[in-house]
Amino acid sequence: MLDSLRQIVQDVNSAPNIPAALHTAVRQTRQVLDVDVCSVYFTEPDRRRHIIVATQGLSPEVVGHVQFGFGKGLIGMVAERTEPLNLECVPAHLDQGFLAQTGADPYQGFLGVPVTHRGRVLGVLAVRQRAARRFQEADVAFLATLAAQLGGAIAYAKMSSDLCAVCAPQGAEEERYLEGLIGASGAGIGIGLVIFPPRDLASVPDRRPLCPDQEEAALRMALQALGEELEQLKSGLKEKLPAADRALFDAYAMLLQSPELVESTVARIHAGNWAPGALRQTIELHAQRFEQLEDAYLRERATDIRELGACLLAHLQQVAVNPVEYPPQTVLVGSQISALDVMRVPPDRLVGMLSSEGSPASHATILARSLGVPAIVGMGKLPIARLEGQELLVNGYQGRVYIRPGPVLRGRLEGFVCQERLLSAELEALRELPATTSDGTEICLYTNAGLRSDTNACLAVGASGIGLYRTELQFMLNDRFPTESEQTVLYRQILEALAPRPVTLRTLDLGGDKPLSYFPVQEANPMLGWRGIRMTLDHPEIFLTQIRAALRAAAGIGNLRLMFPMITGIPEVEETLALVDRARRQLLEEGVSAQQPPLGLMIEVPAAVHQAQELAQRVDFLAVGTNDLAQYLLAVDRGNRQVARLFDPLHPAVLRALVQVVEAGKRTGKPVSVCGEAAGDPLAALLFVGLGVACLSVSAANLPRVKWLIRSIECTRAQELAKVALGYDRPQPVRRLLAEALNDFGLSRLVSAIGN
Repeated sequence: MLDSLRQIVQDVNSAPNIPAALHTAVRQTRQVLDVDVCSVYFTEPDRRRHIIVATQGLSPEVVGHVQFGFGKGLIGMVAERTEPLNLECVPAHLDQGFLAQTGADPYQGFLGVPVTHRGRVLGVLAVRQRAARRFQEADVAFLATLAAQLGGAIAYAKMSSDLCAVCAPQGAEEERYLEGLIGASGAGIGIGLVIFPPRDLASVPDRRPLCPDQEEAALRMALQALGEELEQLKSGLKEKLPAADRALFDAYAMLLQSPELVESTVARIHAGNWAPGALRQTIELHAQRFEQLEDAYLRERATDIRELGACLLAHLQQVAVNPVEYPPQTVLVGSQISALDVMRVPPDRLVGMLSSEGSPASHATILARSLGVPAIVGMGKLPIARLEGQELLVNGYQGRVYIRPGPVLRGRLEGFVCQERLLSAELEALRELPATTSDGTEICLYTNAGLRSDTNACLAVGASGIGLYRTELQFMLNDRFPTESEQTVLYRQILEALAPRPVTLRTLDLGGDKPLSYFPVQEANPMLGWRGIRMTLDHPEIFLTQIRAALRAAAGIGNLRLMFPMITGIPEVEETLALVDRARRQLLEEGVSAQQPPLGLMIEVPAAVHQAQELAQRVDFLAVGTNDLAQYLLAVDRGNRQVARLFDPLHPAVLRALVQVVEAGKRTGKPVSVCGEAAGDPLAALLFVGLGVACLSVSAANLPRVKWLIRSIECTRAQELAKVALGYDRPQPVRRLLAEALNDFGLSRLVSAIGN
């Protein structure tokens, strides 16, 4: 039974679309369990019903028509209890609705299991037997395991027109969407353009070829290149591998020349698909034929077929004949999107970004925020290839993407964008005004940055300076470590552009989800590994080069501040300060007028919170990074879509940790700032002001809103709200409290978003 389950899951995952996957699941499950009927029901909370979307054993006409209200019948019982229901003989009164809708004769045996995803019931998987039958525990376990595998697929099928068209009434406008993590706020609508890694065949979209003959030529060149590579590998391993193992290379070479691969792909090219898309179709069809074979050894060859296809795709991309054509309004779509992918799109054409992997802290999303482009990341089983050429509405405020939005949703977006423009125009008048509360408390408002172009945005919104400059972006966009002179030039440009406003350079913060291609690090748990100051202290030559460059750039300007990430204890601080002093003395010996700048620490791990006072005594300021602090306090990898919903910077534990840091700052006379993404959320900013935070560093796009908030409230009122908020034991009432306060202040527009 385990082999059967593995085969069903494999076939479901390789199905071309959701309806095909569900059909495969019910057909094969019916065979494995030897039952008369197997059906999948889809749960629709808005309509409070469960409806058949796939079945084997019943008439195909029941799909999209047979349904049960919440709590009704056997299906309603399974969904409501969220546990398996195993009945040897079904009571007649529980099955009346099913019999009336299907017109079928009674079924006695019944086994149903809920299909869930992230704690929500998405549907029910059920089997029926005409004769009385008490299903064995192994049967129940089999069906429950299969339902767990289907959960993710059904969750991401909510937006699929293939499935939703079955469930939706004719002519109704459905708001079908996929959800992910908010990478960059905003909203945009455009045409999906898929990018894919060199070997990710499954993500390749279908595209019409500009010149089929050129596509065919590229395919044949790629086939020849891969054939030569395989022959070289075989020759190189001749002395190390026995003849039987070397035969695998011969099998690959034969396949590369076979009509099933070559001529089928060429035919698909001339039928209207570009070479990568035609290759994907051919390889997948070929692999599925192997997967349907009875022999286990031959079924495993499907993996070899797909691996060969991936290798061929990599060669095909090297001989690509057509440059990418970006639509006038481009929504970039991919499994992973790099900063280089973002920068390749003409800035005036990029309106959104979607990725199935990635996190809000990735450099691609940071770049998207800098460009003012909405981004949604960590979307999981995103149907990447099927989004090519589709009209997509990207709602970066809620982390949703709508597929082929109808007139109602489009109208709502246009109205919202209009409101946003009006609000931005109103906030323009605040640019030169200080961020001072109505009762006279001044808050320093800085921007976060990471690119040279960010300085323009900082000045445009009237920021008091840069509170966090992510220096690692320069390293990520290079193919080697930048030299001291290269870093000096960049830092000098930043410092001169902002002078006399302060600029806080955070030293190299690599590791975790910010790797360097030319300095790879393999770790089992990178978020708890070699990152931030840990990495640079282990490589003092890298750290000293960066510090020397920063001090050299600041000579004669005087607005530099240095900040160190991922500090966990006193020894790290002492070693860091010693290296800074060493770099300064080296420059003085070289005749450079290097002054000691203000030095600060990032408070982003629990250890630093509990030693905040001792740490503050050794530096000039503290900066709380709410992104990592919340992540480590809550044990939530915010880039993991399975647990990302648990990430909340307004969690009581995070707020109480922030209070500890603020109080440590007051006792030592050192200012405390917040530079995480939460500082740009008006709700959180209101609370941070009440908690006594002296400085907020936010994205340039959010700064005008936060300034409006600060100038519209009394600090004493914010303090009262903070006191109440600290009394709550969960984040939801904190958000309600703050939202109601903004409404009372007449600031409800600060937290509006499409879809609310």
